[in-house]
Amino acid sequence: MRIAMLSVHTCPLAALGGKETGGMNVYVRELSRELGKRGIVVDIFTRQQDPLLPSIEAVWPGVRVIHLPAGPIRPYPKGEVYNHLPEFVAGIEKLVKEEGISYDLIHSHYWLSGWVASKLQESWGVPIIHMFHTLGRMKDAVARNDREKEVDNRATVEEQIMGFADCIVAATPLDKEQMIQLYGVNPAKIRAIPCGVDVEMFHPIPREEAKAHLGGPIADCHMVLFVGRLDPVKGLDTLLEGMCELMRHVSPELARRLCLVVIGGDAESASEAMSSVDCLDDLKRRFDLSDLVMFLGSQAQDTLAYYYSAAEVCVTPSRYESFGMVALEAMACGTPVIASRVGGLTYTVQDEITGFLVPENDPKALASRLELILSDAELRDRLGQQALVVARRFTWGNVADQIVELYGEVVAGR
Repeated sequence: MRIAMLSVHTCPLAALGGKETGGMNVYVRELSRELGKRGIVVDIFTRQQDPLLPSIEAVWPGVRVIHLPAGPIRPYPKGEVYNHLPEFVAGIEKLVKEEGISYDLIHSHYWLSGWVASKLQESWGVPIIHMFHTLGRMKDAVARNDREKEVDNRATVEEQIMGFADCIVAATPLDKEQMIQLYGVNPAKIRAIPCGVDVEMFHPIPREEAKAHLGGPIADCHMVLFVGRLDPVKGLDTLLEGMCELMRHVSPELARRLCLVVIGGDAESASEAMSSVDCLDDLKRRFDLSDLVMFLGSQAQDTLAYYYSAAEVCVTPSRYESFGMVALEAMACGTPVIASRVGGLTYTVQDEITGFLVPENDPKALASRLELILSDAELRDRLGQQALVVARRFTWGNVADQIVELYGEVVAGR
């Protein structure tokens, strides 16, 4: 079987934590790797953003990443990619003709790739499996202003994709219900298959060993960890305000040892996040802190296990998540998670078992749970051990087995 895997706006090989890189990159990369192990040939088509990268790159047995032009060959806002999709479609069709190959199925990711899939289906006549990863109408529902809302045509295109796709993969049963309620999609079209975690890469490392490996000020601090894009929907502002609330109530000794480590984003995004909270500088002066918040930017995937293991707790304060892969990675490292009670986070984080769920956008509730975990080592260890057990159920091998079964059903149905 040969699969055309579409990830138009972001390359699955890109470093995580950038403006357009996150869980979807991990999903496409890890699923494709597992499919290759099973003898399935996968071509991942993505937008060319760096002229120095090879156009075609064989990354694992049976798996290629193919970079094709779609507008300027440089990073630019993903909202503008839609205008260049016809060029991307033409590039795929040109390569297919030159190589004399054909595909049994298209597996597209995110709404931009779904539009491309529809055009390819017109030429190829093969079935489409689509995964949205996030939904435009859900993101608009939690947007605080027009600037945070999605581009005008996203929800319309998403609705069209739900009409023509042969099958839609939802990350959780709640993700499926949101599609049914917000878009009126036929429930029979949707298959709920969770995301996964690489349990070989993300595994517990003794905390002191992890801290020593990372070095610097992290070695001496009680780390609260945030990993993700510095996108408003990820709720970093809520976490910053929660840290301020926490610092007002904990003992001076604990306050002086606390630090918040933020992995992801760039200097501009970090500056915007800090400017939204005005209490941090006052707290630094009051407790004579050199660093209360450390923005470390994007980190290599194989380094993240050290950060997760070194942290006392990982916080995912999102206003919306279709799944919540960061929470699962932290849990696989034996680290408890405090998460917003939204979307897929309610599926991965079990309240009072693997961590805590708190109301979305509630800094006081978040601070209360942070204080509880930070001040009770026995509780922290128990939650971490239980988190590890739960996370190990979500291997990429299990995910790939379900996807392969779905491929067979959809192809046979055509």
